[in-house]
Amino acid sequence: MEHVLPQVQEHRKAAYDIDPLFLNRWSARSYRPDPVADDVLYSLLEAAHWAPSGNNEQPWRFVIARTAEEKERFYSFINEGNLIWCKQAPVLVLLVSKTVSSRGTTLRTHAFDAGAAWGYLALEATRKGLVTRAMGGYDRDKAREVLGIPDGFEPQIVIAIGHPGEKDALPEALQEREQPTQRVPLSELVYEGAFSAK
Repeated sequence: MEHVLPQVQEHRKAAYDIDPLFLNRWSARSYRPDPVADDVLYSLLEAAHWAPSGNNEQPWRFVIARTAEEKERFYSFINEGNLIWCKQAPVLVLLVSKTVSSRGTTLRTHAFDAGAAWGYLALEATRKGLVTRAMGGYDRDKAREVLGIPDGFEPQIVIAIGHPGEKDALPEALQEREQPTQRVPLSELVYEGAFSAK
């Protein structure tokens, strides 16, 4: 992917020169139910597992749901507002992070590192023409119970993965939101020398 996609160009413009991949990645809600091939799905997970992590602890873990039965388990802990659209996604993934280091100490950067893995996965999905959306709206305790997540691991986000669908396949209230979003100017986020609340 060497250019900014037409549907992205009208909503996003970088102030500095960056790879178009970063602009083309956005959080879609509309998915075609077509399956994602095994080698494609695992290439996204391969990209994620090359993310940087503190002391190379690699705390991320991925629980994948692709069959109807597996997805039903996920639906049991995903909030209603997300179920409206995510049931069309052919793949759901719960990103979990290990909270204890290989030395038995608290791994303070586990969530940060898992976030880097999510970012890598999302970018590789975009590169392959897929769309993704991360969801924080789910019951973490129920996910832990339903999926058998033990102590020492923390559920982070649920990720929907699939082929992009049509905007009009969504409920009307979501159709107007189904587009890439802009970002606040970089000048509001960067401080030179010291932090300054604006």
